[in-house]
Amino acid sequence: MKFAIVRTLAAVTILGLLAAACGNGAKPDAAGKDDAQNLIIYTGRDKDEVARVVDLFIQKHPKYKGKVDTLTLGAQAALERLKAEKANPQAGFLWGGTQQGLQQAANEDLLAPSNPTHTGLIDASRKDPQGRWYAEMLLPEVIIYNHDLLKPDQAPKDWDDLISPAFKGKIVIRDVMPSGTMRTIYSAMMVRQSAITGPPDAGYAWLRKLDANTVSYTPSPDDMYFNIDRGVGTVTLWNLQDALIQPLKNNRPWSYVIPASGVPVLLDGVGVVNNPKSMQAALDFENFLLEPELQLQLAKDYYQIPAMNLPDASKPEWLAKLNITEMKIDWDAMSAKQTEWMNYWAQNIKGKSGK
Repeated sequence: MKFAIVRTLAAVTILGLLAAACGNGAKPDAAGKDDAQNLIIYTGRDKDEVARVVDLFIQKHPKYKGKVDTLTLGAQAALERLKAEKANPQAGFLWGGTQQGLQQAANEDLLAPSNPTHTGLIDASRKDPQGRWYAEMLLPEVIIYNHDLLKPDQAPKDWDDLISPAFKGKIVIRDVMPSGTMRTIYSAMMVRQSAITGPPDAGYAWLRKLDANTVSYTPSPDDMYFNIDRGVGTVTLWNLQDALIQPLKNNRPWSYVIPASGVPVLLDGVGVVNNPKSMQAALDFENFLLEPELQLQLAKDYYQIPAMNLPDASKPEWLAKLNITEMKIDWDAMSAKQTEWMNYWAQNIKGKSGK
């Protein structure tokens, strides 16, 4: 597989983001602050990115100043919280979630239909037919390693290398059950080994070998980052965006490998929570977030791959050169099996394979 990418991240361009915020000639609204709803956003996105986008949103919509709060949660944890709060919803907007989680939320009436201005730029396969969720970005899943402790020729080259004796006690995993990303990666590994319709035994055997090589399951992404940095483990499975941005932002000693046999490419999406108390605020935020100009600026400054169909000429250089092999997955069929597989893993495999 050929993979070319520019690894130098340009400094975040404030003026560029400001231009994105006011794209399409839109002017900041002039409505009074007292007329605006409060908005709580559940999100698993990079904290700096979240703070920047919220700040730009408020610059465009000053009536929301002091009325927007964010809560950082993994995708699965956010979904479980929305379920628990269904009778009395607290959040107004879900910023980040897998296709499987978003569809589950939609099916359980946790998300409300919306129609952002630029929804036509998003393929039908990347949004709910009823408009209850939209893909915002694509997340290829890769292997990350600490290059201070592993030389490139020692790093895994493909998924099956992770279960070899060479990596016993060297793998750190973001705990799977609270994480939509990790649930999807693990389910993709099940598909590789067993297919969706076949007996799951081969997939469970693969995950059991991975568990035997895993030194730590961390409760949060930050804990996983620190464990890799400090050498608690030297290898993890995570998304390409963090693999690119974390070494620059936090000086982490990371390099990454694009598995040769192909990678699962997750849809990471957004949805308006079915909460009348903050519905208009959430609709305003969603419309702002899905402006093409802002999406392009986030691609430039945060290595985000927009789910929108945007002209190649407008993309940053690293994205225009991106070339990966996508793992072929029937996402709907995998989603139907994911809970069964992950519950079995949690009850019968996690921490039980012999370290």
